[in-house]
This record gives sequence, C-alpha cells and structure tokens, in this order.
Amino acid sequence: MESNIFGKTNNKVSKLGLGLAQVGFQLGYDGYKEADEILNYSLDNGINFLDTAAMYHDSESIVGKSVGHRRDEYFLATKAGTGRTNSEDSEWTYDKVKNSVEKSLKNLQTDRIDLVQLHSCETHILEQGDVIRALQDCKIEGKTKFIGYSGDNEAADWAVKSNLFDTLQTSYSIADQRARTKNILKEATNRNLGIIAKRPIGNASLLGVKHSSNNEKDENYKASAYDEYFNRMVQITKELDINLNEIDPIELSMSFSLIPKEIHVLIIGSKNKSHVKANLEFMQEKKDNMEILINQYQNMFEKLDDNWRQLT
Repeated sequence: MESNIFGKTNNKVSKLGLGLAQVGFQLGYDGYKEADEILNYSLDNGINFLDTAAMYHDSESIVGKSVGHRRDEYFLATKAGTGRTNSEDSEWTYDKVKNSVEKSLKNLQTDRIDLVQLHSCETHILEQGDVIRALQDCKIEGKTKFIGYSGDNEAADWAVKSNLFDTLQTSYSIADQRARTKNILKEATNRNLGIIAKRPIGNASLLGVKHSSNNEKDENYKASAYDEYFNRMVQITKELDINLNEIDPIELSMSFSLIPKEIHVLIIGSKNKSHVKANLEFMQEKKDNMEILINQYQNMFEKLDDNWRQLT
C-alpha cells in the first residue's frame, strides 16, 4: 500500500483510507458482522487511516467494538459537530464541541484520538472562534493529537489560511474539482497541512452516466450520486464525446483523484467488503494509462464550470 507523510502531523498514513459513514448510516449494529469484516479486512491489508464522525449514527461505537483492541494499528480521525453547513449557530458552541469529543472517546473505546475535525460549519462560525478554541483545548488536554477542518468552498479556504488547523478534509473528485481550480489544495500544501480527499470517486457519478447512456434500469449508481455530480459528468462526457463502454468509470474516477500529489489520503466508504477488496486491488495495480483522459476531464471541467461549487 502506498503511504504518505500526513503533512505537519508527521504520521505515515496509507494513501487509501476507509470512510465510515456507510458503516454507520447503512449497516449500523444490525449489520455489525459485515462492518466488523470491513474494518478488520482493511487493517489486515494495509489501510491504516479510519475516518468517522460523531453524527454517523453507530459508526464510532462500531469502530470501538470492532477494532478498539487494535488501536495502535491505525490513525483515527473523527469529526465533531452536525455535519450540516446550514445549522443554527446554537448547534455550534464551545460546550457542544467539547462534549462531542468526550462522547467520541467513549464510543471509540480509546483514551486518545489522533485527529478531531470540525464537521462542515460555515465561515461565520469559524470566525467566532468558540468551536476552534474547543478543539484547541481538547488538544492541550491530550484528548486529540491534532485538529482539523472538514468542509468546502469559502469555509475551507478560511480554515486553511487561518493557520489554526493541522489538517483539511475537502471534496475532490472528477466531478468536484474546485479544490484544485480555486487553489485550496495549493494553499493547504504551502502550509504543510495534512490533506484528505472526501468523495474521491464523486459518488460513482461517472458510472451512473454509463448506466444511463446504456438505458440500463439499475438506478443504484445514479441514486447514490448527488444529482449535481451526475449532471456535471453528463455535460463533460458529452462534450468530450467519450464512450464510457470503452473504459472503467470507477478506475478513471480513482485514477483522477490519485493524481494530485498534494492529497495524502483518499477516503472511500463501503458497506461491502468486496468493494474494499476491489479498491485495494486497484491501488496495488497502479494503473497509469489514463493521464490523457484525466487531462481532458480537467480541462473540460474548467471550460464548463458555471460556478460549480464543492458539495458538502
């Protein structure tokens, strides 16, 4: 497994990380057996970066129960807050963030979290400073080693330029390239932040375009993608006149997000061990034959970009 030094944290982390939203939202304790297999299989095969969140339902508790006894084998990242950019200010307070971290420690069955991130609060909440101070105090108290911001657009730019955080988690994919075109990745790299790409395959939107163009009735892929991502991919692919039956859309999507050297970790979630296995096999094969296509999708994104903001 390819690994990177995770910015100023100086921790060595696998390029492929495991996102645990689906484990929490879709598997939960009813699907604990599958979740347990996913977590342990990932650790057994070189993935050492786990990304969860307080608001991912049972996700933190499942991590604690499943791999809490293997705590020294992985870098543990969670998030405090609501995960909604339009939350009421009252939901983003010093006490609520502090309490969220305490609860996460208990659920994760650990006395230390490697990284706690603020979960997609807006710029004006960051500017107020209370939630940042809460994380800073948690760091001083030894409850987390590092603090980060998870979010997009202007708030991500503010977080990076504030020099108050150790890491940034932000959307980046073939369908969501704003972090590159608006220099968010560049600014974060200049400040030596650890950079995490969320939704690096764009919610399988390109695969959804392939199914749609073939008039297939399986809506799983399109339904799993944000409509905005899907619509962007339809426009770009049409302009490029690319036949998606001649390529693997998932391989192209993963290759696209692996290209930027600024990104240290791609987090991909799954509710199925076979998907994790396929992702690991792709990482091992290191397909390098898609650079021309990647450049085409980069250039066409910039050409068609009609204020295509990052999706939080």
